[in-house]
Amino acid sequence: MSLQIFRSKHVTSDDDTGSGLKRCLSKWDLAFLGIGAIIGTGIFVLTGVAAATQSGPAVILSFVVAGLACAFAALSYAELSASVGGCGSAYGYSYVAFGEIFAFMIGWDLLLEYSLAVATVANGWSGYFNNALTAIGIPLPEMLTKAPKLGGLINLPASAIILILMLLLIMGVKHSAKVNNAMVFVKLLTITVFIAVAVFNVHPENWHPFMPYGWFQTLPDGKTAGVLAGASLVFFAYVGFDAVSTAAEEASNPQRDLPFGIVTSLGFCTVIYILVSGLLTGVVNYTDLNVSSPVAHALNLLGYNWASALISTGVIAGLTTVMLVLYYGLTRIIFAMSRDGLLSPFFGEVNPKTQTPVRVIVLSGIIMAIAAGFIPLGDLAELVNIGTLAAFVLVCLGVLVLRITKPDMKRPFRSPFSPLFPVLGMLSCTALMAFLPALTWLRFVIWLVIGLIVYFSYSVQHSELAKKDW
Repeated sequence: MSLQIFRSKHVTSDDDTGSGLKRCLSKWDLAFLGIGAIIGTGIFVLTGVAAATQSGPAVILSFVVAGLACAFAALSYAELSASVGGCGSAYGYSYVAFGEIFAFMIGWDLLLEYSLAVATVANGWSGYFNNALTAIGIPLPEMLTKAPKLGGLINLPASAIILILMLLLIMGVKHSAKVNNAMVFVKLLTITVFIAVAVFNVHPENWHPFMPYGWFQTLPDGKTAGVLAGASLVFFAYVGFDAVSTAAEEASNPQRDLPFGIVTSLGFCTVIYILVSGLLTGVVNYTDLNVSSPVAHALNLLGYNWASALISTGVIAGLTTVMLVLYYGLTRIIFAMSRDGLLSPFFGEVNPKTQTPVRVIVLSGIIMAIAAGFIPLGDLAELVNIGTLAAFVLVCLGVLVLRITKPDMKRPFRSPFSPLFPVLGMLSCTALMAFLPALTWLRFVIWLVIGLIVYFSYSVQHSELAKKDW
């Protein structure tokens, strides 16, 4: 048993697994998947909150610091997605680099990260959707927009949007990619309009003082502030680019296209975040930005009263693509774990007509729709953050391990300046984890313990590797 749990998979670089999934995604489809996952509430909400409460105008530097941490991780993802292959993202890479038990645990971690992220974002989507309905005079009854614990009956829009995305994913990944591309266009158009308006209304005096909280300090109430504290907050505006790597078995040319999709989407979004945060703090004093929709607030202060409708449209489109891409990533990770025997083979079936794992899509969709409709997720959303960072750390470590244990492995893309960049990725993501509350760590550990119970009671005996003589 002790050696079995460390058994590892061979590299399947172009993934000749005969998975039944359809290879139809171009490199630009993958890049737009990444942009769809990254640009959500971060661009419309987090920029203002971080500026007002933690960084001031230096929120620009917070985005640079967080973007660098993500860049190191993204380069590691790009190397492993091109060389190791498979649709399981960090789960699949860990299976090759560290062995089965580590792979299962990071896969288990990703299940929590992706499913909670979708349910949490659905709650945010519901709020903006109801605001839009209210603006045109047809608000939903309050009992249909709140979970029972908050005095309602069900958060109906939150459940409904997940079920709609479920139907879209069942139809096929190319259909989903087309819808994602259209929604990405809408939100980029929204951002472009903001930039075009704001650039002519900048008042440089708003950028002084540039760093009111310095690099880092602890305030009298125990909260942290400064550029680095702001970086730990805005980091989560970048979460999602890793979902691109779950599309390996549906990419037309995964070894070439996955690195392009990952690096391009992250680089583009970093530039957008820096531009928007710089303009936002230039048109309005940073102390006025601690509101639920700071971009719309800034445009309203400039006298553009159509801003609220515009920003609501952008946010609704933005959150829809975030849910779509993360939901997609979740189903592909479950599919990969099932195919490897670590989860029930029930989840490993591909529908021959749609060439999608319909069983996984339906079951996970129903569970997430129930969670979004009936549970106020609140602090549980922080589990998304810690799970993401843990995955990033392991992927960076995986690059280092495989450079040593498999030096002759074909690497169509190599993370530059190795081992420096992977090490910096590990250190920066670990440092950002340190900013998370102790309660989040406790919940994370409890989830991992549950995962260990599942692994030793089922997975270790049913693993496909156990049936083969490697």
